[in-house]
Amino acid sequence: MDKESFFKDVYEVAKLIPQGRVTSYGAIAAYLGVRRSARVVGWAMNGAVTQHDVPAHRVVNRAGVLTGKHHFKTPTRMQELLEAEGISVIEDQIVAFEKHFWDPMKELGL
Repeated sequence: MDKESFFKDVYEVAKLIPQGRVTSYGAIAAYLGVRRSARVVGWAMNGAVTQHDVPAHRVVNRAGVLTGKHHFKTPTRMQELLEAEGISVIEDQIVAFEKHFWDPMKELGL
């Protein structure tokens, strides 16, 4: 699979994350069948912040940390978007991460 089509697949999964929910780079990678490619999913999401139809703010690391925040217009924009959806963030980490976690393997099935 080439980079462009992989990134497109990542974006299609990200578009399915419901408001008020988040997922991780690793969860998207696992869903796409490339469990060890969480970093590549991260690279894809870094480029998605300029695409208005991809909710890049809903993808975080496996501990619920906003590791992609520096790719948004301002360093606080990712947190602002999450908080607008009812997700609390303290010191760049999602509060009650497990409660908000959306697992594409469970939600979309395979």
